[in-house]
Parts: sequence; C-alpha cells; structure tokens
Amino acid sequence: MKILMVLTSHDQLGATGKKTGFWLEEFAAPYYVFKDSGAEITLASPRGGQPPLDPKSDEKDSQTAATERFKSDGEAQAALAQTVKLSEISPSDYDALFYPGGHGPLWDLAEDKNSIALIETMYAQGKPVSAVCHAPGVLRHAKSPDGSPLVQGKSVTGFSNSEESTVGLADVVPFLVEDELQKNGGKYSKGGDWQSYIVRDGNLITGQNPASSEAVARVVLAQL
Repeated sequence: MKILMVLTSHDQLGATGKKTGFWLEEFAAPYYVFKDSGAEITLASPRGGQPPLDPKSDEKDSQTAATERFKSDGEAQAALAQTVKLSEISPSDYDALFYPGGHGPLWDLAEDKNSIALIETMYAQGKPVSAVCHAPGVLRHAKSPDGSPLVQGKSVTGFSNSEESTVGLADVVPFLVEDELQKNGGKYSKGGDWQSYIVRDGNLITGQNPASSEAVARVVLAQL
C-alpha cells in the first residue's frame, strides 16, 4: 500500500509580507494514520526538498497529539526535509493521493500542471484522491475523463467562507475554496466551523478543516 502525500512549496501569504505554507496538523495526523497502518508513504512538493511550514500552525494552541509526535520523530522530520519533486512522480507507483492544506496550496498546487495531471490520472484510475481544508482548492482546474470539471456534480467540502472570514484572510487568498468548488459545479456542504466534517463521493474524499484531517485519512484507508 503506497500513499503519496503532496505538500505546498509556497511560503508567501499574498501581499501581506507574512509567511504561509502547509498546516502542521493536516500533515502530521494523516501521516501517522497512514504510517501506523503499515503504508509506505512518499512525500512530494512542486520544488522538492523542505516544504514551508505555516508558522501559525506551529503555535501552542494549534498543537495536537500528532504534531507533538512529529516533533519528536527524527525519521519523519528527515522525510519531510527531502520531499520528491512533483515532476519526478509517476502516478502508477501509488495507490492513493492525499493533499494536506494550509494556505500555500491555493497559490502553487492549485495551478501546478504536474499536480493537476496527477489528480486527473489517479482519479481516472479509480484510486482515492483526497484533500483537507484549503487543499480541495487544488481540484479547481482538474478535469474528469470526459473533460468536465472533476468536482462537477460531486459532493465535496473544504475550508468554508465563514472559517476564512474568521481568520481574516478572505480578502488575501487568491480564491475562496467554498466558492471555487461551487463555481465548478461541486455539491458543496459543510459542518460547523472548526468541527470535523468529511465528504466521500466515490474515490474523491474531502475534509473541511484541520479537525477533519485524521478522519479523511481513515476514509482513504477504508477505501484501500
């Protein structure tokens, strides 16, 4: 069982001068769900190497059992520091695809040709394609085999407009995940702000926010 986790390489939060990247909990929780199940995990990013960590996800009130475990896990830290370049990834080598969120993916992965091709190929092969929080934004340009938007007519979730407004970044991000999914014909739904909420439609699995990351990973494993 081989699972590919794709992280952002983007570290600038729009024109704010602040840093962004991937959200630690959304990487760590699924990573350990997969690892503890015996899966072989490959980490990739557009540029390869160490992906940028969103500094806010490293603050005290954002820590969980999974993030604490990661901070004392030298092997996991070494793997994260050596992500493979997306351009070197072959979709046929993997059984499932997972995207952690953070604001970074909205800038790079959502527009990355290698990422889009990876999503389209693995989805067409019937493999689980999953994303949590902001990461469902990476689906915005992906197409189904018939050429229609991948999310068209499918039940999906992702970071809600109300959650984006709460963190004060609705006017900073290049697009709002909820709006983009709906614009492409996705049947968007959400749970309470900051509460775990996931949606599965066939082999497409999405989670609303950081609290949903572990649950998404468990659904991926159930699919496999």
